[in-house]
Amino acid sequence: MHARLAAELDADERRVLLEHGTEQAFCGVFLDNKLDGTYCCRLCGLPLFRSDAKFDSGTGWPSFFAPYDIGHVAVHRDTSYGMTRDVIVCARCGSHLGHVFPDGPPPTGGRHCLNSVSLSFTADGEALPDLLGRGSPEGAPAG
Repeated sequence: MHARLAAELDADERRVLLEHGTEQAFCGVFLDNKLDGTYCCRLCGLPLFRSDAKFDSGTGWPSFFAPYDIGHVAVHRDTSYGMTRDVIVCARCGSHLGHVFPDGPPPTGGRHCLNSVSLSFTADGEALPDLLGRGSPEGAPAG
């Protein structure tokens, strides 16, 4: 599954999603997206964030105060480069998404700072992606 989907990534997506890179600030396609909908994992399609949790953090990356479902985003402590940060990854496929910081707005106080290339967007009223062919974006494996 992972290899098939990873083969479809371009160089920037591969660098961020698989090699834990970061896209440049103020360059991501979803930074200024104001449409209502759901942001999903670019690699596996798992719903990650809703537009109603998006806010302008002024950091240059799309930011959200809460995930679509707490179980869809995993947090790992990163102490590289002389810093301590909490990295967020897709809980299903492990793709690197960005970081979460404790300086966001109410009601959670969290700021999930995402790389646009880590995401796909589905407008409200459209079917969420089922990249794994499980019958639904959150479905159990077929068979």
